[in-house]
Amino acid sequence: MKRAKAPRRAVFLDRDGVINREVDYLSRVEQLEVLPGAPEAMKALRAAGFKIVVVTNQSGVARGYFSVAQLGRIHRELKRRLARAGAKWDALYFSPHAADSRNPLRKPGIGMLLKAKKRFGLDLKSSWLVGDTTTDVQTARNAGCSAVLVRTGKGGRDGRYAGAKPDKVCRDLASAAAWIIARREN
Repeated sequence: MKRAKAPRRAVFLDRDGVINREVDYLSRVEQLEVLPGAPEAMKALRAAGFKIVVVTNQSGVARGYFSVAQLGRIHRELKRRLARAGAKWDALYFSPHAADSRNPLRKPGIGMLLKAKKRFGLDLKSSWLVGDTTTDVQTARNAGCSAVLVRTGKGGRDGRYAGAKPDKVCRDLASAAAWIIARREN
């Protein structure tokens, strides 16, 4: 008898306040600071078989605070710093749209997650989203993912979606990764 193939799972990570220190409208590489434990958490999640997909709203582009080119420099530097620590992501998606745009790519829309689903053949119901805002939690709910809220960054204090309850609240990405890995289905 053939064994059923395990679903392809991902851990979607918000960027600001989860991987790097929260800075209102991070626009310069000099402002970038990787949070302690984030690279190790990403390595552990990949070793456990999860795809790592960064999904980030970047309305600073629409507001004119920084350009897509500046954002690209920040992402290249973040990728370089993570790689130096032995960590990497499988994909990074960003929404440059304004908060009031209602663009499906912008969280709590699930457009970025759907792009990753198509690219990697992911099962969203077997996947997780780790974020620091209720918007991230609502995104997970909208996509059918499990949600972990971390206390770093905004720590859920944005209150945009007060009814969006996470599956777990963790201190940081490292503790979230440990919790997710302990619960994965073998």
